[in-house]
Amino acid sequence: MSKASVLCSYLDGGSGMPTYLLDIIQKHFHIVWLEDFEKDSSNCSNNILAILNVHGQPKVTQSLLERLPNLKLVAVVGVGYNHIDTKLLRSFNVKLSNTPFVLDDATADLGMTLLMAAGRNLCAVKDFAMAPDTTELQFNEVSCDVSSTTLGIVGMGRVGYKVAQRAKGFEMKILYHNRNQRPSIDEKAINATYYKTLNEMLPLCDYVMVTVCLTPETTNIMGAGQFKLMKSTAILVNISRGATVDQDALLKALNGGDIGFAALDVTSPEPLPRDHPLLKARNILITPHVGSATLTTRRKMMQMAINNVLAAAEGKPLPSEVKL
Repeated sequence: MSKASVLCSYLDGGSGMPTYLLDIIQKHFHIVWLEDFEKDSSNCSNNILAILNVHGQPKVTQSLLERLPNLKLVAVVGVGYNHIDTKLLRSFNVKLSNTPFVLDDATADLGMTLLMAAGRNLCAVKDFAMAPDTTELQFNEVSCDVSSTTLGIVGMGRVGYKVAQRAKGFEMKILYHNRNQRPSIDEKAINATYYKTLNEMLPLCDYVMVTVCLTPETTNIMGAGQFKLMKSTAILVNISRGATVDQDALLKALNGGDIGFAALDVTSPEPLPRDHPLLKARNILITPHVGSATLTTRRKMMQMAINNVLAAAEGKPLPSEVKL
């Protein structure tokens, strides 16, 4: 019996399907590449039961769904699915899944990496140490402490809690704002203090890390009003989604001295246009959305996606279905 098929976007190329994930897919399914499908779908469309959506590709459109009569599932290899038209999927009776949990540690690790790199001014001192015209060291240049400072976490979900566990190891004082307060046993484990109102927490923080999911309520949750409340030396870290931070307001805050530094793993859009003024700011560090970009994590994410496709193929409940 021939294998069922999954539709994938182009191979590798930086943002396509990476070669190090192919064995996980091909163990169970035949891959139909989008480019081949676009040229001639007549021989494969009926056999495709899922779309593997990696880095937002392939784009799930009405015209694509109309050409896949037996499609059961769009399996997003990632947590966020705001790029998927959920109403469209529902109208075609197609299910949606994502890959939560398995990337929490890697994302929290990167959050702490950005926090420390920003606090210790790592990029600037690296550039100085490696510059061709550096002939003597600058012993009087100093940066910010990390240990025993105050971290405010915006969104104490899975990733936020993982960040707090790591920050506790640096003896940081942990404050957090969340839609709901965590159980007291969770708070005691990380010595965290809850603030129902974000604006009450911000003036107390040396570092502010955004880890919330992107929703209409959290869009631009960090804006001009919030930056004005922060310490002028405070450092903002964003590992959630770019749209949770008002980037125009952030630029003004950085240039105007309302906050000291920003470290972003996410922007809106991604990547930023090459002439975007944030890219010219002296007090910012931007990484290209690499929170989950470790080999082990990415393979776990793909395995979870495949487990969802296998369940869909067998008519079983999906391990990580997104309810539409």
